[in-house]
Amino acid sequence: MPPKRMTYVQIADDLAHRIELGEYPVDSLIPSYSQLRTMYAPTSISTVQRAVMLLRDRGIVQGQRGVGVYVVGRPRQSDDQSE
Repeated sequence: MPPKRMTYVQIADDLAHRIELGEYPVDSLIPSYSQLRTMYAPTSISTVQRAVMLLRDRGIVQGQRGVGVYVVGRPRQSDDQSE
């Protein structure tokens, strides 16, 4: 049976969770769009691009042209936690 197709929000949430767990630490590259498409089997590459854009909007990753997308921060657990 083929893997269940994920929405861009589900992909972004899963990647954020992996970042939170330390699978992709700060300053590391996340997998390429091609690798993410293989991992998540979305209907199109634009689904992966939208997921990465959502992580970028959340301040979790930042792209560098010609290099890749880096983790720049960890997802916030909740607003009531202070450091």
